[in-house]
Amino acid sequence: MSMDRTELVNAAGGIIAEGSKSFRFASQLFDEETRERSWLLYAWCRACDDITDGQTLGHDAERPDDPKERIAFVKAQTAQALGGRPTGLVPFDAFATVAAETGITKPMADDHLAGFERDAADWRPQTSDDLLSYCYQVAGAVGVMMAVVMGVSAKDEDTLNRAADLGLAFQLANIARDIVDDAKVSRTYLPRQWLEDSGLVEGTIADPANRTKLAQFGKRLADMADDYRASARVGAARLPFRSCWAVNSAARIYGAVAERVRELGPRAWDSRVHIGKGEKLWLVARAFIDSITTPPDASRDGLWTRPYSGGSAR
Repeated sequence: MSMDRTELVNAAGGIIAEGSKSFRFASQLFDEETRERSWLLYAWCRACDDITDGQTLGHDAERPDDPKERIAFVKAQTAQALGGRPTGLVPFDAFATVAAETGITKPMADDHLAGFERDAADWRPQTSDDLLSYCYQVAGAVGVMMAVVMGVSAKDEDTLNRAADLGLAFQLANIARDIVDDAKVSRTYLPRQWLEDSGLVEGTIADPANRTKLAQFGKRLADMADDYRASARVGAARLPFRSCWAVNSAARIYGAVAERVRELGPRAWDSRVHIGKGEKLWLVARAFIDSITTPPDASRDGLWTRPYSGGSAR
């Protein structure tokens, strides 16, 4: 049974409340229309991740027995939704709604789904560029779609690239935080080149004896995230104030995750890095200052860039 827009928004709000407390926290700063649209988009992104990863609202991932069938299902439901045919599934009908309202395109969605295809194929990054292209697919492409939700023109390449940069920064922070958890389910996003240079093999990443080497990876990922986050702040300054504040708040919160991994060093994986509500409020206050001041100039020279507008970074 299909839902009307209000029902979809309410259902999407419930999904984000359980699936990403950090994103929901920051989304409260949006104006009502943008907030609702961000929830509709999130519901689809969360479902794509959960279905393909065999998890529930981002937790308890288990390697599915049928990864290719799962990605085929997600792609078929997404195509049906974007084709204007209700699916009867909240996340996909929510995506159809926000895409119709904002101009999110199928190539943008395809870029995101390409990351899940890589996971389904048991793909591993070989180089830093491989890692960044994957980060673009699973998170940077979402940044591009979020920018469109916030009113950025699909022709504004520089701002969309900087929106993608924020997604890259988020995903680099997530990868740093989850190195050990990912390894326990036989998955790693550390480039093979990095592992070889450090003398590690994939099967030993979760071994506590290797935490000193993991700390070096955590710092490297956090340092990379800093560069992309700085670029993203320049793009955020071009948004309406409330959207700028929300984006800068999310950047501060996810940035704190990367910073915590870097600070903790070998102890970063003793327990999952968590940013408490009180600290989030402080970071939101700092983001307010970020949003009313001119950001430091941050050139994109040397940063990884999505190949072309609407294209796939495969």
